[in-house]
Amino acid sequence: MDEIKKRAVKLFEKIDLEAKKDQAKLIEKEAVSPNFWKDNQKATEKMKELSALQKELGDAEKLKLLINEEKYKEAEKLLDELEILLYLSKPFDKGDAILSLHSGQGGVEAMDWTQMLFRMYTRYLEQKGWSYETIDQTLGEEAGFKSITITVSGPYAYGMLKCEAGTHRLVRQSPFNADKLRQTSFALVEVLPDIREEGKVEIKEDDLEWDFYRASSHGGQNVQKVSSAVRLKHKPTGIIVTAQSERYQGKNREFALKLLRGKLWQRQEEEHRKHELELKGTYKTPGWGNQIRSYVLHPYHMVKDLRTNFETSNTDSVLDGNLQIFIDEELRKL
Repeated sequence: MDEIKKRAVKLFEKIDLEAKKDQAKLIEKEAVSPNFWKDNQKATEKMKELSALQKELGDAEKLKLLINEEKYKEAEKLLDELEILLYLSKPFDKGDAILSLHSGQGGVEAMDWTQMLFRMYTRYLEQKGWSYETIDQTLGEEAGFKSITITVSGPYAYGMLKCEAGTHRLVRQSPFNADKLRQTSFALVEVLPDIREEGKVEIKEDDLEWDFYRASSHGGQNVQKVSSAVRLKHKPTGIIVTAQSERYQGKNREFALKLLRGKLWQRQEEEHRKHELELKGTYKTPGWGNQIRSYVLHPYHMVKDLRTNFETSNTDSVLDGNLQIFIDEELRKL
């Protein structure tokens, strides 16, 4: 019990409760100003920040109360959750995320696996109380997704989800084969920060090449009649992004720019990381070559993270969105 008290004292010192209280009071004061909502986007961001601060402060007070009441089991669980937040101090960790899933080798099997992963992540988002919105999707001919991209809104969404980036491998009996042969499928998960601050990533209008076309995804007749879908190319890097989920071209343009900002920032970060890790001799190429987790449904049940070696035989629970233990293990390793 003394250990829990010591951990709590150390936590309170690190998260600086007084500074958080002052910041919350400052935003509350700004919010009553008549000019606060003139910039709707900025005001919304401020209110999200206030909500996150209030939750952290509320959880800290709850932890103190649990320790005072000697409810150590509950206190330890809450303490574990709050300690994880200490690892999320890098740029954009506290903000929203852009999550993309892409099917890999395995044809219809891989597309179905991509849909299974999408279900797993949306279940996880629901558990966290986060919301999501589809930016772009390409359906498989027979089943599943060739690819799907969503924005995720919630406190620490990027910080939590960034650990999921990489290749996910599935081994199972094929439901698409009469002989039910053992099949291996791959899907790639990409996670980008939703960068909204101007100046964080410079994009010159002259460097952009826009292309507009009719959406092929769901959306009804109105979508098909107009060229609402957007393809955006960043000429200096060759990066291409698409957005077609919205009825209106303007909204899809906004989504495309959001995706591009995230990809350009990721490119910059990857160059810095590559340089640092090359000096250490531990650099790994991101993307398809970086397999992070294996999901085996046949001939036995096992989900294993290849970075932390954490594993569980409860595959149903993981595929139902119970991912936090995997994410926590990876965050502790960072």
